[in-house]
Amino acid sequence: MAVLFLSTAARAQVFREAFAHALPDVAFHVGEAPDPLRVRWIVTWNAPDDLATRYPNLRQIFSIGAGVDQFDLGLIPAHVGVVRMLEPGIGAQMGEYATLATLAMHRDLPRYLARQQVAEWAPGENLPAPRRRVGVMGLGQLGTLVIDRLRPFGFDLAGYSRSIRAIDGVSCFTDLAPFLARTDILICLLPLTMQTRGILDAALFAKLPRGARLVHLGRGAQLVAADLIAALDQGQLSAAMLDVTDPEPLPADHPLWRHPSVILTPHIASQTSAAEGAAHVIAGVSADLAGRPVAGLIDRRRGY
Repeated sequence: MAVLFLSTAARAQVFREAFAHALPDVAFHVGEAPDPLRVRWIVTWNAPDDLATRYPNLRQIFSIGAGVDQFDLGLIPAHVGVVRMLEPGIGAQMGEYATLATLAMHRDLPRYLARQQVAEWAPGENLPAPRRRVGVMGLGQLGTLVIDRLRPFGFDLAGYSRSIRAIDGVSCFTDLAPFLARTDILICLLPLTMQTRGILDAALFAKLPRGARLVHLGRGAQLVAADLIAALDQGQLSAAMLDVTDPEPLPADHPLWRHPSVILTPHIASQTSAAEGAAHVIAGVSADLAGRPVAGLIDRRRGY
């Protein structure tokens, strides 16, 4: 039995040492396996095109990062489990970034950064946090963590998810329209699915209160960039902070780079620790060997 690792050399070294210590009887290969028939588990960001034919005994494919939307699930055999990365640092970093971004939107940071460029001293009016309505789209592990990080500031918090949720002190919605209507700062943490691709568009922005702000932490393909720019230029939205774009990297001539109401970061809200990632994969392989459920195994019908 073997693990095939398809990522950077630096990460490979950390994983190799961790596997040698924890699972010495499981062969660990980087880049390619001498005998593809022995490969039971693959750790990667992108699935090989010939996955189904080259590795007929594959049992699990582990994402090296937080998402699994980069995989074409239609090309991965139905019997192969797809496992998302569960690494504690991902949530902690996302909580930090979401707090940073929410406060930046709340305190009008894009406006002041733009005025700094033209040496204009023009104070605005601060709004108390309890009067700012923050809405989180996506109430999975990361969404609920972000809500917990924002609680101490006193924001009026709400959340949206497809399934019914109950979170103490948070207004939870399964109907998108009323959720948007009460949201001044919208935080998108939705997974990328066929239903969420392009969801951040002109129609959605029109349902927000005029002057609302956007924090986008989901996936770049969920945002229609031209619609965001139009909403900003027309005043329907007043600011946005984006950590994901489509494509990535964003071309140097893209207007989002220079829009005065946009703060843009290069998909750094959270980054996987190699050591913690290795521990998660080792736990998953160990569980699979013992016939136990693998933590992070996705529901392929839902795509996450």
